[in-house]
Amino acid sequence: MAEIKSHEFDRFLDKSVGLYKIFVIYGPDRGLVSERAAQIAAKTGVAQDDPFAMLKLDVSDLQGDPGRLLDEVNSLGLFGGAKLVWLRGAMNEKPLLDAMQALAKDEPPANILIVEAGDLKKGSGLRKVVEPVRSIAVIPCYADDARALAGLIDTELSAEGLTISGAARQRLMELLGGDRIASRNEVKKLALYCRGAGTVTEDHVDEIIGDASSVSADEAVDAILSGDVASLQRAFQKVLVSKTPIFLILQSCLRQFQLLDVMRAEMDDKKLQAAQVMMTLGRHIHFKRKPIIEKALRSWTAPALARETERLQAAVLQSRQRQSLEPSIAFHSLMAIAIQSSRYR
Repeated sequence: MAEIKSHEFDRFLDKSVGLYKIFVIYGPDRGLVSERAAQIAAKTGVAQDDPFAMLKLDVSDLQGDPGRLLDEVNSLGLFGGAKLVWLRGAMNEKPLLDAMQALAKDEPPANILIVEAGDLKKGSGLRKVVEPVRSIAVIPCYADDARALAGLIDTELSAEGLTISGAARQRLMELLGGDRIASRNEVKKLALYCRGAGTVTEDHVDEIIGDASSVSADEAVDAILSGDVASLQRAFQKVLVSKTPIFLILQSCLRQFQLLDVMRAEMDDKKLQAAQVMMTLGRHIHFKRKPIIEKALRSWTAPALARETERLQAAVLQSRQRQSLEPSIAFHSLMAIAIQSSRYR
C-alpha cells in the first residue's frame, strides 16, 4: 500500500508525485482534501485551463454512465500528452468501485486520475479496493493537529513578514482547526489586518477573528444537541446582533460533533455506558453542559454522528467559499441538525 501520511506529504509532493498516475485523497477535513488534490494537480504539469487536457467530474456524473471514468482515464488526449481526470465527491459508489477495481488490476493508465473522497471509514469499499495496490497513492486527510496548525500559522504570517506572540498563537489555535481551507483563510485575513505591525498580538486575534463570545457559541451548540429549534433561533439571532463571527459557531458545533464521534466509538468498541466515557473523554466539559452532552451521547448513533459531522464540514467550507451567504449557509445547516436531534428527544 502506498499510503502517504500527513507528515510525509510535503516530501512526497516534491520528490515522488511523478511516480504515480492514480491518487485517492480522502478524510474528514474536506478543505485539506481539496487543497492536497489541487497541489497534486499543479505538480502533474497538465494545463488546468485547457479543457482538452483537464476534465473535472462529480461522482454523480458516473451514475448514468458507469463506464465513463474508465473511458476517460484510458483515452488518448486530443493533441497528445497526458490528460488529468479529477473526480470529486466520491464515497463508495458502485460505478466508482467497479472502475477502480479494473484500474487496480491493469498497468498504470494513460492518463492521471485524482479522486477526492469524503471520510472513508476503515474497511469501506473504496479503501478496500485501493489500499492493497502499490501503484495507487492513498492520501488520508485528518483535521490538523497542533503541530500542523502551528506550521500553517507560521507559513502564512511569515509571508507578510510577521511574527506572533505566544499568547496570540495559543488564542489563534483555539479558533482554528476542522477544515484546512477555512483555517488558512482565517490566518490570511489576520495577516492582512496586521500587515506592517511586525508582531501579531492577542488583541489582534480577538479584533479580527474572535471577539466571539464562547457563551453564545455554547448556547447554540447546546440548543442543537437538545433538538430545541426555538432556542437555536434565539441563540443564532443573538450571535448576529453581537457581531460574533458565525464561523466560530460552526467551528464549535463541528468540534462538539467530532468529540461525540470519538466518544461514541469508545462506547461501542469497549461496551461502555455514556457516563463512563464522560468520566474520561468528557472530563474537560463544563459541569453545566455535561447532562446535555451525555444525553446526546446516548441518543446519537455512530453513523448519524458521522453524517452530521460531514454536513458541518461542508458548511464550513461553503461558508468560506461564499462569504456573502455565510449566515444563510450556517443557519440552514445548524437548523437541519437540530431537527434531526429533536427526533431523539
